[in-house]
Amino acid sequence: MSTAYHPTSPLRQRFRPLWWLVISYVLIGALTRIVLLFMAGSGVPHNPLYWAYAFGVGLAYDLVAFIYIAWPLMLYLWLVPQRIYVSRVGQWLLYGGGAVTLFGLLFVGASELVFWGEFGTRFNFIAVDYLVYTTEVIGNIRESYPLGAWISLLALATLVIVWFSRRGLKAEDGGTRFLQRSKVALVWLLITVVTAVAIKGTFKDRTDNAYVNELSGNGVYEFFAAFRSSHLDYSRFYRTLPEDDAFRRVRELIKTPEATYVSDDPRDITREIHHEGPEKHLNVVLISVESFSADFLKEFGDKRNITPNLDALISKSMFFDNLYANGTRTVRGLEALSLSVPPTPGDSIVKAHNNENLFSAANVFNDRGYQSDFVYGGYGYFDNMNYFFSHNGYRAVDRNDIGKGETIHHENVWGVADEDLYTLSLKQMDEAYAQKKPFFLHIMTTSNHRPFTVPANRVPQKNGTREAAVAYTDWSIADFIKRAQSKPYFDDTIFVITADHCASSAGRTSVPINRYHIPLWIYAPKHIQPQRVTRQMAQVDIIPTVMGLLNFSYRSRFFGADIFQLEPGRERAFPATYEKLGYLRNDVLTILEPQRKLEQVRPDFDNGDAVPNKPIDEHKVDDATAYYQVAAFMFKHGLMVKRPEDSTAVVPHPERAASSSF
Repeated sequence: MSTAYHPTSPLRQRFRPLWWLVISYVLIGALTRIVLLFMAGSGVPHNPLYWAYAFGVGLAYDLVAFIYIAWPLMLYLWLVPQRIYVSRVGQWLLYGGGAVTLFGLLFVGASELVFWGEFGTRFNFIAVDYLVYTTEVIGNIRESYPLGAWISLLALATLVIVWFSRRGLKAEDGGTRFLQRSKVALVWLLITVVTAVAIKGTFKDRTDNAYVNELSGNGVYEFFAAFRSSHLDYSRFYRTLPEDDAFRRVRELIKTPEATYVSDDPRDITREIHHEGPEKHLNVVLISVESFSADFLKEFGDKRNITPNLDALISKSMFFDNLYANGTRTVRGLEALSLSVPPTPGDSIVKAHNNENLFSAANVFNDRGYQSDFVYGGYGYFDNMNYFFSHNGYRAVDRNDIGKGETIHHENVWGVADEDLYTLSLKQMDEAYAQKKPFFLHIMTTSNHRPFTVPANRVPQKNGTREAAVAYTDWSIADFIKRAQSKPYFDDTIFVITADHCASSAGRTSVPINRYHIPLWIYAPKHIQPQRVTRQMAQVDIIPTVMGLLNFSYRSRFFGADIFQLEPGRERAFPATYEKLGYLRNDVLTILEPQRKLEQVRPDFDNGDAVPNKPIDEHKVDDATAYYQVAAFMFKHGLMVKRPEDSTAVVPHPERAASSSF
């Protein structure tokens, strides 16, 4: 990496280490991009134009990122007096600083490879989000990868590179003055400001292949761009309608035959849900499985036979085979299942400020005397889960509630093994039953998450692999149901089994719809007739559908609907990333993006590819806009909160009959 550049003027001598750094960084960026291209595999077609775009635009973003990365070195070259700079101490400071910087850049490059392997993208909002939870993230890395060996290899590579390129770090200064150096620093500052204002991370997104767009970016730049966009205000960054028009449209979109609006206020979406006849106060156990894609099931083509129990459960359950998740993070699934709301851009409501006392599923159950618990096998401070659930009608139960003398078959940084989580859940169920209370449990699993370690002798697959984790997920759910069958409350318990999100979010399109397809079982042998439900369904519809099966009459501000009440043809779903907001209606996917951009495609539901929908269906665009705009407005302005009148008993209308059949 030795540079052949021979400066002549004192000023060029002084700032020569910047050339060493930019050459090093550009080479690291190119090498990282080459490896990521191979990792993308068939995701990037063998098209020289794609490659040229990825490496050409990528070089431009690397140079922009270099402007920011070089600031510590720039400050050193600018501020250190000449006599110190050219001294032995100054030279070793330059060598040492260069080595530390280079090691950091190599470490970031290696981290990008790991991140891409997990999520199929450069650093994004997920990376920003994870930085808050260093214990879990660092623990996960240590348990998943040979971190010590990797760091040693990176350190060795750093020393070798610095040694062979040391001429580029030669501390030479033929007599520069502070004012002269200040002019260089001022120009650097101006370039920094101009690029920060003029260059956007989205400028690179000009191809029809999401992998190519990602390869064209720069990991460091993308990280800080995601950090800036972590609190996206919908009305500022996205397409909008006049507020009253948006609310009016949403009131039409969420209206179902069994619902009546409580007021004529155009900005009130509160409905009274009416069902004739007595309510069924059955126990409800909702299991949201970590990272469980529908295509893990034999039912959807998997040949590995890693879910034999869940595959067998399909014929015994009300099984929904056309369900789509809200997002690609656990908090998005929790948000959809507890609040029945479309995802808001940036932060999830689970992690947002002022997220207390919202109208939630637990509120409806609690008004009927239920004990509502959120049960998690890890420490619930992660992702703000304990705070969110404990302030929205649930009792938060987590790893801290497992007694010291109780058996834990296995644990890793994310939590205890699923079978131990289910033991904790059964304990909560037993306590509620002893108090003569029906119970609503929302159980969030952890085992199907890297490092994929599971208890010994449970499944034949190799420990530490995704296959083993999925197989163990399947085994532990079957074991949980088997143990529950011995309980006196089993016959009056409904098990609702679904996923928080899919195992992968990567695809060739910005919102690959196949990466949002999740399964849903509703299992209660004494109460639910097995059947296959093939209608398209959103994750936000799960709780309203369960409440419909229970014949609940209640006040609702849910955005989801009882799928058995929603007329055919009105199905929709909300697949989204942290900034791309999707609206799936029939076979058209509308995607709202920052800077008020819009994309509308016809997705391939099998492989996630898509073709533009032409001409654009403006009606669907307005529907998508209304849903997301109203959801964001309601949360921002405190309109999602639970009101005292929400607990008022609703008298069923005798002329209205429930259309749910089971």
